[in-house]
Amino acid sequence: MSTVPNGVRASSLDVRWVKSRHSNAEGNCVEVAALAEGGVAIRNSRDPHGPALIYTPDEVAAFLAGAREGEFDHLL
Repeated sequence: MSTVPNGVRASSLDVRWVKSRHSNAEGNCVEVAALAEGGVAIRNSRDPHGPALIYTPDEVAAFLAGAREGEFDHLL
């Protein structure tokens, strides 16, 4: 489990942020980063100094599985 608290300033993390190649040209996207402790940080690319949400690998895996199966398509 990550020792990084939810809501930590995203720019304070010493990580490599990655965004999807499907992100639009205006930069409206989310970025993800692997944490050394095994967690995953997520931030809003429009607010790189804003808060980062921290998830466990299992939480991210569950979300990605749901996204692959179309569980969130109704949001678009």
